Amino acid sequence: MTTEFPTGLPFDEALAIVREVAGRHRLGEETLPLARCHGRVLAQDVHAPIALPPFDNSAMDGFAFRHADLHGAETALRLAGEQFAGSAQDRALGPGECVRITTGAPLPPGADTVAIKERCRVEGERVLVPGDTPAGANVRRAGEDASAGEHVLRAGEALTPARVSLAAALGLAALPAARRPTVAVFTTGDELVEPGLPLPPGRIYDSNRELLMGLLRADGLEPTAWPRLPDDPARLATMLCDAAAHFDLVVTCGAVSAGEKDHIPALLRRLGRIHFWKVRMKPGMPLLFGALEQARFLGLPGNPVSVLATWLTLGRALVDGLQGRAAPRPRLYARLTAPVEKAHPRREFLRGRLQGAADGSLKVAPSGATGSHRLCAAAEADVLIVVPEGPQRCAAGTVLEVLPLPGAF
Repeated sequence: MTTEFPTGLPFDEALAIVREVAGRHRLGEETLPLARCHGRVLAQDVHAPIALPPFDNSAMDGFAFRHADLHGAETALRLAGEQFAGSAQDRALGPGECVRITTGAPLPPGADTVAIKERCRVEGERVLVPGDTPAGANVRRAGEDASAGEHVLRAGEALTPARVSLAAALGLAALPAARRPTVAVFTTGDELVEPGLPLPPGRIYDSNRELLMGLLRADGLEPTAWPRLPDDPARLATMLCDAAAHFDLVVTCGAVSAGEKDHIPALLRRLGRIHFWKVRMKPGMPLLFGALEQARFLGLPGNPVSVLATWLTLGRALVDGLQGRAAPRPRLYARLTAPVEKAHPRREFLRGRLQGAADGSLKVAPSGATGSHRLCAAAEADVLIVVPEGPQRCAAGTVLEVLPLPGAF
């Protein structure tokens, strides 16, 4: 396989390689209690062990009765008892009888309709029920949400709160989930200084560590931050090989371009494997994807907006694939509020702010900042605007895809 692309591998080809490699290295599964399932990827299909709801029950507080007993504008029924949620009675309703019932309570045998409390009048032992109450009104039928044996959850779906709640409603205490990849995170460079320490001349604070750790956590991962990688090939190799022997994924920031101290591509070529190096995207072209020891290896460029763009597109696709996530992530589109123009052939990711219009459409205002080092513009943005490959002149009103930034909405 050709691994180096001087002008950059086409973005879609890079994405296809990431997905193919991730598919070949799918992680195993584990059975987790529901409390630990949130945000995970379901590993096996789930079929309903019971019907949902498991019995006919009332959707409202009111009075349950036999619809055949109604006649005229208003019918007087004899109040024969009460039925509350959490218990069931065997006594069937007789002709002309009703029972007081609460929301969620099982319908007594013989009852098929519920009139809501506010529309009825109680006079001693009689209840006056409106004659226009439709048959079957305010009744939740057994199995109307899911029948026993029905396919309700599919392998590869993200376990959202609603899906975990559905599992609980079906009586399931645990679910089979894909194992999350363990991730080691490195930033690189002798110029980096820990925030909070004095800043010597010519040095900069390490901002990428917090950026990348936040992006990983937003995708439900629990990354481990390793010490900063030095600009020393031998020490760098020792630290990366140590991490790669114990983690599923190693992610680095910086040292993947063609500078004198960009040692990671040569290291991976010598000790591991390069699937590709350089992608036709802006920012983020020097992205490096490969393998080292047992780990998949993702070398992100060092500029912060490059980290945003490469992680949200190719990095996220990698961890989704490792977990067998089959359901595609939602795609959003918005109209530009200002024109965008570029002469280069790469797919570009611009910072922008999303705006909801009164007509229900979405608009996006592109940022004037273009440098991939400009963090203030990234902090003000809530999306990345995807500008297609090739030279482009996108007028205001052009519809483009937008990628929401984690935590922005």
